[in-house]
Amino acid sequence: MPASSRPATILEVARDAGVSKTSVSRYYSGERERLSASMQQRIAQAAERLGYQPNPMARGLKGGPSGLVGMLVADIRNPFSVAVMHGVEQACRRQGLSLMVCNTDNDPTLERQNLALLTSYRIEGLIVNAAGRHGEALAELAGGGLPLVLLDRSLEGIDADEVGLDNDQAIDIALDHLTERGYRRVLFVTEPPARASSRQARLARFESNRAARGLEGDILQAELDDTTRLDHGLSDFLAASTRQPAAILCGNGQVTLAVTRALQARQVPLGEIGLMGIDELDWCQLVTPGITTLAQPTDAIGQAAVDRLRARQAGRTTPEPRHERFIPTLIPRASTCRPGNKAPDATCDETRP
Repeated sequence: MPASSRPATILEVARDAGVSKTSVSRYYSGERERLSASMQQRIAQAAERLGYQPNPMARGLKGGPSGLVGMLVADIRNPFSVAVMHGVEQACRRQGLSLMVCNTDNDPTLERQNLALLTSYRIEGLIVNAAGRHGEALAELAGGGLPLVLLDRSLEGIDADEVGLDNDQAIDIALDHLTERGYRRVLFVTEPPARASSRQARLARFESNRAARGLEGDILQAELDDTTRLDHGLSDFLAASTRQPAAILCGNGQVTLAVTRALQARQVPLGEIGLMGIDELDWCQLVTPGITTLAQPTDAIGQAAVDRLRARQAGRTTPEPRHERFIPTLIPRASTCRPGNKAPDATCDETRP
């Protein structure tokens, strides 16, 4: 920023970059594809040198594109939501956009209020990672021409682009890994699936595909704050798993944390009872002996969501909704290493004495 601490102007950026004011305006208003690559680079470098920040509110008041992208999140405490939000924000920044995030906290009233708030700011597109209890409001926005992307969600009655994990592939990778490691009985732990289509898809795939791998299976649905139900469900599974190698598959990162705490309280040795989670969290590699996970490419998912919005805005896509699915990365650790079972990789050899 200039020494005077006065915010740099668009004219100063234009002079520093050796371009016209109109070119800088196009760069920050969603028309940068009209500029050459070298011109885009000069504008970006000049803006960085001068500390220039576009004012999306002023652009909106002038009747031009606001440069604002809205994001509706069901639970901002969810590690997946935080990670994918970071991917969305990075993608917005690269394209000269600003991100407005509203957390619904799984509250239907707050969700409705946040939708009204976001649209009042003349957002150019909306990314939804929420329960969608007000599907009619979202459908009305989409029908009115607002570019809309559903992130990790499908909502009945809403024809919109969807971006997220390939849930079928995720469950298949998990079951294949557990089978390969010698487990023959698997408990799938999930939050109640009614609130999220991704939970429904993972649960359905588990139910339909575990038998094909010769696995016996159980399902435990529990709210994360219902520790009594979770404890009883785990106790029943552990008591019934004395004759066959058994493992627990967690439906998301928050479930993995809750199950890990419950197993630690019982001093259950991981590996003898396998533990695997969907979503890679920083602490998973720190908990002895390390927890096997499926890592979602959250940055790529966030980038794809923004790309879908921009394509819709510019009319560069088909009228039919597009569904983009990403494959997770298996990160094997010793929580799925049974004593005496030789893994096809070196994971178990490296993490067990």
